[in-house]
Amino acid sequence: MAQIKAARRAPVKAHVVELRLDFLANRREIGRLLGWLGRQRKKPVLLATFRSRQAGGQFRGTAAYGIAVLRRAVAAGCRWCDVEIETAEQIGARQLKEALAPARVMISAHDFRRLPQNLPALARRLENYDGDAIKIAAVCRSWGDVERLLRLANGRRDVVVVPMGDDVLPARILALRQGSALAYAPISHSTAPGQIPLEETERVYRLRRRFGQSHVGINPRTSLFGVIGDPITHSLSPLMHNAAFAVGRKNAVYLPFHVRDLAGFIAAVKLFGIAGFSVTLPHKESIMRYLDNCDPLAAEIGAVNTVLVRAGKLCGYNTDFIGVLRAIERRLPLSSSSVLLIGAGGAARAAAFALARGGARVNIWARRAQRARALAGAVGGEAIDRSEIARRSFDAIVNCTPVGMHRGPGSPLEGRELNCRLVMDLIYRPLKTELLRRAERRGIETISGVDMFVAQGVAQWELWMGERAPEPTMRRIVLGALQKEEKSLRR
Repeated sequence: MAQIKAARRAPVKAHVVELRLDFLANRREIGRLLGWLGRQRKKPVLLATFRSRQAGGQFRGTAAYGIAVLRRAVAAGCRWCDVEIETAEQIGARQLKEALAPARVMISAHDFRRLPQNLPALARRLENYDGDAIKIAAVCRSWGDVERLLRLANGRRDVVVVPMGDDVLPARILALRQGSALAYAPISHSTAPGQIPLEETERVYRLRRRFGQSHVGINPRTSLFGVIGDPITHSLSPLMHNAAFAVGRKNAVYLPFHVRDLAGFIAAVKLFGIAGFSVTLPHKESIMRYLDNCDPLAAEIGAVNTVLVRAGKLCGYNTDFIGVLRAIERRLPLSSSSVLLIGAGGAARAAAFALARGGARVNIWARRAQRARALAGAVGGEAIDRSEIARRSFDAIVNCTPVGMHRGPGSPLEGRELNCRLVMDLIYRPLKTELLRRAERRGIETISGVDMFVAQGVAQWELWMGERAPEPTMRRIVLGALQKEEKSLRR
């Protein structure tokens, strides 16, 4: 009851609310809820579900009792019922329709172990029960599985397809793009892996926004972009880029792909026509072996954070370079500055080339001394030992490691090692890392990673869209999200 009220108050109103009646404890609870619903004057379209254990639900009783509960739900105002194929086979098509009239019926099949091999045959089996819609929900273990499942929704308005699994949040949105009649979004507690929280459907992905005079919401003409990484849940790139698409009235969506297997994701690029994507840790260097073309600067840096897909060909770029340069050159005259970089990974390489090309003297320390020496050699800089840092002074120190990211503990340097005028941390979440706090305590000017993050995102957007990005919107949305997050953590 509290969740139904929350759905009414939500900034984005749900068109349909599913009632998982099988999660209620007993008949008394079911009766209480349905009695309350029957007294409500205004209610959304309600879809009643009383899922059996056999189909992955909580109900253990007979098919006849399950239908009796659904009949009570219809009397309370539910306009749809979801009946699993196992129950439908026991009741029969004609008896099912008669028992649940005047509600519409969706006949569903669930597989929590794998994707069924013969999906067209399963669809025909569901259609045999003369429902108003069919649904297939199944675990997908590859993007090939996802594509096979989503193919069932092509050109139809009476099919719901639900890819399930821990890393398939993008696939659930892709299902809407492909034509699935609906997607599931929990108001509070998820009922299956990979669901998108209701508040994120509009705040982050804007799934129902209007694209000029075109259809409302995501559709087959929606261009697809994303970010790949491991982990990826911390990324604010989806919030930033989707906000830019919305203000620019672009029929496009940007999704987070949790990628452990790069080769598998590259297959998804071709399967779903992904138009471009961002690359974050740990794939900035390894993505290069999958590119058809690479910008000369990105090739020299040896790391790519942006991919544009042209006519099926993957073209790599590095906009981290632009982000670092724009963020730091506003504070320092690079041509006369000495800068210490912490780290020697993909982000550090972009920073090193940016600063060296700006005329700065680049010093590098990394836990892997060999990588630090290689990077220093590539930019005409100097690799130094950790023991030297406290004894030397620099105009700026830039952290290019993930130490301190997303409320992670620690700082790459001690306070006594911060002998400089400026400290920059490429981490943008949290806004103020432990490194920046230590710098502030010593009276040192600081730069959050937000400056670099927004600048590189603007450059990405302009590569993909071929026009000027709405930078003020992108900066405002990122800062607002980070400030809200930090405020909630202080409570």
